[in-house]
Order: sequence, then C-alpha cells, then structure tokens
Amino acid sequence: MCHYLTNVFSSILEPAIIMSDVQNAMTLLIKAFDKYSGKEGDKYTLSKAELKELLQNEFGEVLGKANDKVALDRIFKDLDTNKDNSVDFREFVSLVSCLTQMCHEYFIRQK
Repeated sequence: MCHYLTNVFSSILEPAIIMSDVQNAMTLLIKAFDKYSGKEGDKYTLSKAELKELLQNEFGEVLGKANDKVALDRIFKDLDTNKDNSVDFREFVSLVSCLTQMCHEYFIRQK
C-alpha cells in the first residue's frame, strides 16, 4: 500500500498538478517535518531539540507546553513509541492527528 501511495504522491507533488485541500495539508505536514528534521543528525527523525523548535514555531500557543522542560520530555517520550530516542515522521503524524481530533471535538462542542 505505501509503495503504491509513494508512486501516486510522487506524481501529485509535481508543481503543475492541482491538489485537493487534504493533499495540500499532507504536503505541508511533510515539508514542516523536513524543515526541522536532520539538523542534529538523521534527516528522517527529530531529536528532542528539533521537536521543541518545531512545536514552538509550528504550534505556538496551541501546544503552549513546548517551553516547559518536563512537559516537553513527556511529549517526546510519548511520541517516541519505538524508544529509539528520536521522533520519526510516523510518530510526528500521530501528534498532529491527536491535536487535530482534539480541535475538531472542541469546535463541535462550541457549535
């Protein structure tokens, strides 16, 4: 399945292709992850410092605990499900998915 999707997305990411809102969102997630990953080593993972920078710059007040060392340690530990002391893209997307679900639930309750 992932191999098929890789072929599909490699053709989608060409500049001349018009993408849907969801495809744009996926592209932006990939670009945001890549912007911060690899500054301290493996370009496919986030170190704790890279994760902190990403959280501060990309989530701001939505995730206001990025400046709290204890909270950041816990977020990092929770995200690092394979315990390799880094956060890969799959682990990062789980955070984004969780936050997106929480925001969706919040907006439903506000209606």
